[in-house]
Order: sequence, then C-alpha cells, then structure tokens
Amino acid sequence: MKLDQVIAKSLHKTLYRDGNRCIKLFDEDYSKADVLNEALNHARVEETGLCMPKLYEVVKIDGKWAIISEYISGKTLEQLMNEHPEKTDEYLDLMVELQLSVHKTRSPLLTKLKDKMNRKISQTDLDATTRYELHTRLEGMPKHNKVCHGDFNPSNIIISEDGTPYIIDWAHATQGNAAADAARTYLLFSLKGKKELADAYMKAFCKKSDTAMQYVQKWLPIVAASQSVKGNPEERQFLLNWVNVVDFE
Repeated sequence: MKLDQVIAKSLHKTLYRDGNRCIKLFDEDYSKADVLNEALNHARVEETGLCMPKLYEVVKIDGKWAIISEYISGKTLEQLMNEHPEKTDEYLDLMVELQLSVHKTRSPLLTKLKDKMNRKISQTDLDATTRYELHTRLEGMPKHNKVCHGDFNPSNIIISEDGTPYIIDWAHATQGNAAADAARTYLLFSLKGKKELADAYMKAFCKKSDTAMQYVQKWLPIVAASQSVKGNPEERQFLLNWVNVVDFE
C-alpha cells in the first residue's frame, strides 16, 4: 500500500491516493469508535443506492486506523465554484438537488439525529437554562427519518471526469429532519465567512424543497449548539453566538 500521493490533509487525518483507492489515514490517537462508526455510516448509506464512492475495507497501517474506499477522479464542487464564480448559481442548484436526493432516501439503522443533538447539547458548556431551552425546542421539532449527511458542503461533492456527482464523507450521517441538515449547511457557509453564499443557499434550498425559511432558521440555534462541542475555539464562539442571539419561545 503506497502512501506517497497526498490528496488532502486536515487536523486529524490525511487522504492518500493509491491507484483506484482512496486511503483516509487517521492520527494514532484518533478514536477507534469514531473511525468504525464512520465506516459503518458509509456502508449503510451506500446500501441506499446514492452515488458515492464504494467502501472497500477498514485496516490498520503502522498503528493508525484507515478507511479505504474507491478513488473518484475529478474536482470538488468547491474547486469548481472557485474556478468559475460566474456559475455559482448553477453549482448551488446542483448542490441543493443532490442534498434533496439524499433526503429522499431512508436508512433505518443510522443514528437518530435528535438523539445525537440531545447528547451534544448536554456536552456544551452552556448554562442550564439555555441547555433546557435547546432541549425543549429540539423535542418540539417534527420527527422525520430522512437520511441527513450532517456535513453537506461543496468540498464533499466530487464531480467526476464524466460529470457524475459523488457525495463523500459520511462520518456525520444520521436519520432525521432535513431542515436540520440544511441549517448545518447554512452554518458551514457562514463559518467560512461566506454569508452571501449562505443566504443564496438557504433561498435555493427552501424554494426547491418547498420549505418555509423560518422553519430552517428555527433549527439554527439547535444545530449551532450541538456542533459547537468539537469545534476549535474560534468556531465554537461563532456557533455559540447563534445560540445566544435567539429569543426562545
């Protein structure tokens, strides 16, 4: 197995290409449970028939866990957006269509989104009153069982050389309310300082899914709080601002 062609690198993992295989190598101290859960999520969503790289195996390389999957040759939607800013609206439309195709699928064994968010809210350092309000709001939201990607953004969409879009990185996949997934995508754009793109995405999603914008916005403080747990200090403060500025009902 060759680890000489780096595709991408992030805080706790490095992606390599070895022929037609993609090797996601995690840091030595990365949680084994999280690695195996990511692989399990990938396998379960792959069974829905969505267009995504095939999962091959989970192995250990020099004491580090690795997930090996199919390598897709192409460019991410983020790269294409940067290269062709004049096509931003077209790419956003494609992105929303792909996200809606995910939401149309079902995978009954995935973790429930509400359960995961309740756990995350409990882990925050927010005061007890705010945590109570967030738990209460979450409990009052409609229960759905749609597949939610959990990290749906242009860098997790690869457009292959023949134009086929593949969705990657299913580490945060759950089943639940699609509006929560949309709220997460909105926050991801906002975290990168792309407020204009975030707003354009929100409008496109709500129009194509026939969802009230206020309904997605109602999820923002819940999603922001649950996502603040593992973020870096700057991200955490940004996300918690979304929680603190909301007037709870």
